[in-house]
Amino acid sequence: MFKKIAIVFSIIIVIILLSTYYYKNEVKEQKIYHIMDQMRLTLESQLRAHKMEDLRVALMLSKNQGLIDALENDDEDLGYKIISDVAKTIQQNTGSHIRAQVITKELNIFARSWDDVYAGMPLGDYRTDLKYFETHDTPRASLEVGRRLGIKATVPVYKNDQFIGYVESISFFKSITEFFSSIGVDLYVLLDVKNTDTAVLMMENLSIDKYILANRNYNYSHLQTLKNLDFKALKLSGVVHKDNKYIFYENMKDGNGKIIGGFVFVLPERYLNYFRNPEDDISFLINITRSSLYDIVKEDTDHENMYDKYSASSLVYLQDVIDKEDREVFFDEAYEKFDKYSKDELIQMMLNRKIVKKIDGKIK
Repeated sequence: MFKKIAIVFSIIIVIILLSTYYYKNEVKEQKIYHIMDQMRLTLESQLRAHKMEDLRVALMLSKNQGLIDALENDDEDLGYKIISDVAKTIQQNTGSHIRAQVITKELNIFARSWDDVYAGMPLGDYRTDLKYFETHDTPRASLEVGRRLGIKATVPVYKNDQFIGYVESISFFKSITEFFSSIGVDLYVLLDVKNTDTAVLMMENLSIDKYILANRNYNYSHLQTLKNLDFKALKLSGVVHKDNKYIFYENMKDGNGKIIGGFVFVLPERYLNYFRNPEDDISFLINITRSSLYDIVKEDTDHENMYDKYSASSLVYLQDVIDKEDREVFFDEAYEKFDKYSKDELIQMMLNRKIVKKIDGKIK
């Protein structure tokens, strides 16, 4: 009788353990795919914001009468002076570094904000995306290859209803890469090698599988993992787990909807706990907000006394996103502020902050 009870009890224990293991795996897998969705949404948001910013600059320049007159009169020196002065003024007053250029209707470089060396250089072989304007007269902002892959916001320019050229603002992926890095995610912008005949300025860039790395400020520490990765499997599933890292993939499309490469996100497994429960739809944005607040703190204050004017509760909110080089200053200031509170007050302060749950298990 005792033996039968022991067997039944053992079976129940095994069932409970298997159920628990299965549940943990299901929860973790749900969390991974939720993070993947949030990555995609955040990438779309970042790309849209940069496209709109570039489009604003291009539209503003397209209404500059002096620049239009210079283009009409083929005065390249005046065109360069106007466009470079505007770029410098924007940078001095906003901190934003813009790259703007004017292209003639014959698809030659007329003027660029960052140098005056390549005026007159033909671009027709590299800018097939401009064929869009043969049938459209509205501005467009999109990911395009050109001699380098980047976001290009292009506005056709008219003088007395006559088409005379294009004004465009160009941006690359430096700030987007930095943004994802600030929330613990490493971004790799990959251009399909089929486009290297056009992207001649990227031919010396590092290659991974059948792609060329387009962003220059990538994290070198994950390169070996990516080089040993089965990209077919990654593209098929959208996410793989390798070398204690979760790697996500999203297609990259140009303005015509053609797939020209992909965006790869690498999230070390140990960072999973920075992202909250799968059902918490705003969790990803909460982490982004905290990182953004921290960036504001750094920009708004002297490094030596950067936390002086912030309350203890604010420091609790920011503690998980402090850069390594700032941690010593942060903790010195935090200890000084926390010392002024009673034990009960400190407990209440911590309880008002949601706790990140740790979930163990493996994704299928």
